[in-house]
Amino acid sequence: MSQGEVLNAALRSAIEDAKLTPRKLATRIGVAPKTVERWLADAELLPHARNRVDACRALKVDEDMIWPKAVQERVKTGHDRELAHAYPYRSACPSTVWGELIAGASTDIFFAGYTNYFVWLEQPAFIETLRRKIASGCRVRFLLGDPDGEVTRQREAIEDVALNVGTRIRISLEHLGRLGPLDGLETRFSSPEDAVNHVSLSVFRFDHDALVTPHLARLVGHDSPLLHLRRQGDGGMFDRFAEHADELWYRGVPQTP
Repeated sequence: MSQGEVLNAALRSAIEDAKLTPRKLATRIGVAPKTVERWLADAELLPHARNRVDACRALKVDEDMIWPKAVQERVKTGHDRELAHAYPYRSACPSTVWGELIAGASTDIFFAGYTNYFVWLEQPAFIETLRRKIASGCRVRFLLGDPDGEVTRQREAIEDVALNVGTRIRISLEHLGRLGPLDGLETRFSSPEDAVNHVSLSVFRFDHDALVTPHLARLVGHDSPLLHLRRQGDGGMFDRFAEHADELWYRGVPQTP
C-alpha cells in the first residue's frame, strides 16, 4: 500500500469511527460532498485550514492523524527554527521567562546588556539565585558598558531620561558588589572600541537559550524588540549572536565591582 493510500485509509477510518458518512461529514462542516470525496481520493490534496480544523473537531481526531503533511509544513526546518518567540517590546517578555531560563541554566549565564539594570529589579532574590548557580558550578558573566565612557555619555544625551545610562550601570555594579568576589563570577566593561556595538545590541545567554535585544534609535531597552533564540545546531542565529557577545567579552576590561 502506498503512503497516499495509507493516508486516505486513515481519513476513511476516522469517518467510520465517528459513525458518519462522507456526505454527513460534509454537511456537518459546511462543504460540498464532492469536496470530502476529493479528500478521500487524493491524499496530497491539503484542505483549507479552517476546513481541516472543522473536520478534525467533527471526527474527534488530531490533525496529524489525517493530514500529517499540514503539520510537517508548519514545522520550521531552516535556521529560523531557532526562533522560539519574538516580542515587539522587551518589556512584553514575561519576567517568568527570564526566571525560568536563569533557573534552567547549569553551565553558562551571560548578561551582555549595556547596563543589565532591569534584571536586578525584575527577578526576586536574584543575588541569592546567582550565588546558588555559581556554587553549583555555573559560570556567571556580566558585560557592562563603562559608566564614564564617551559612548555612555552620547547614549544618555540620546535617551534623555532621568535614570540615565551611567546610573543604571552603577546600580548593576552595586548589586554585583553585594554578590561579592566569587570564583565563577566575572565582570567586564566593553572596550572603548567596542562600546558602540555593545550599546546597540544586548545579548543574554542561558546555556543554549538566548534573549537578544537590538536597540532601536532613541528607545531605551525595554521599548526595543526582543528575540528568544534556542540553539538547534552549528552556525545558526544563536551562534551568530553568541559569537558577537563573546567577541566583546574577550576584548573587554576586567572589573572588580
